[in-house]
Amino acid sequence: MNTDWLEKINAALSLEDVETLRIDIFGKKGDLTLEFAKMKDVPNEEKKAFAQHLNEQKTLLSEALESKKTILLVLALEEQLKNEKIDVTKFVASPQSGAIHPVQFTMDRIISYFQNLNFSVEDGPLVEDDFYNFEALNLPAYHPARDMQDTFYTKDGKVLRTHTSPVQIRTMLANKPPIRMIAPGAVFRKDFDITHTPMFHQVEGLVVAGEGEISFANLKYVMVEFLKHMFGDVEVRFRPSFFPFTEPSSEVDISCVFCKGEGCRVCSHTGWLEVLGCGIVDVNVFQAVGYKNVSGYAFGLGVERFAMLIHKIGDLRSLFESDIRLLGQFR
Repeated sequence: MNTDWLEKINAALSLEDVETLRIDIFGKKGDLTLEFAKMKDVPNEEKKAFAQHLNEQKTLLSEALESKKTILLVLALEEQLKNEKIDVTKFVASPQSGAIHPVQFTMDRIISYFQNLNFSVEDGPLVEDDFYNFEALNLPAYHPARDMQDTFYTKDGKVLRTHTSPVQIRTMLANKPPIRMIAPGAVFRKDFDITHTPMFHQVEGLVVAGEGEISFANLKYVMVEFLKHMFGDVEVRFRPSFFPFTEPSSEVDISCVFCKGEGCRVCSHTGWLEVLGCGIVDVNVFQAVGYKNVSGYAFGLGVERFAMLIHKIGDLRSLFESDIRLLGQFR
């Protein structure tokens, strides 16, 4: 029986043929199965030899089937690779090029500008202690910015940083003045609508020097030149505001890039768009890091906000949806 089945196995041309042979041999009504069924009719003194003979056939045929299956799988793989082979030297008339994501493109422009002004680029952890994210920044326990509707808290009392200002605190604790730095990176808040997402990116900056060496005039000059670099020929205005970590503080607007200051839906018909916040560093912040007899200014901006205005994107959420129809416009 072995010889016939071995010839059929060797002659099999496909995996389907091998499976058919396996069923014909080992299936419920297969030849070898039927042979094993005859055991009950074999005299007791012959059963041992009869069973040994069948088991040897079973082993031999199983190995032959498995070996043939392996050979056919290798041949099928080689055929597949041959059919899927790509000629990498073939000329493509119109290759599709990639592009930097608009948020990363905007981030790179901002970082490059301040690096050229000799600002260092600093980084810090995404999960922060209360001290770095709030307390050292003159945000006491009762301040509304600590409300859990705005901040993601962990079970052990830590927070996902709500701004990159903690990097400024870490930098001041690790270095002595003078300091010129920016802190780009991801931040997290419990917001999600047309102009807010739970995760977004900020670039915050800090300059610290000796007492009386830094004034609001220094800050204003740097901000005006920076905004003109980013948005071109725009008007810039400073409005008094309040931030716990700066005093005096200001919000900075530019003339609307959509209507050129004439008034439109995007700027709520005011002709102005808010783009960043800034101010002179509050003395309480310097006291928290052990600085004495110093002065400085700080500023912060949302990278997605800048990207939307530069590229005229209407919905902030579209920057995170990876829609190729949007991203394809930035090649």
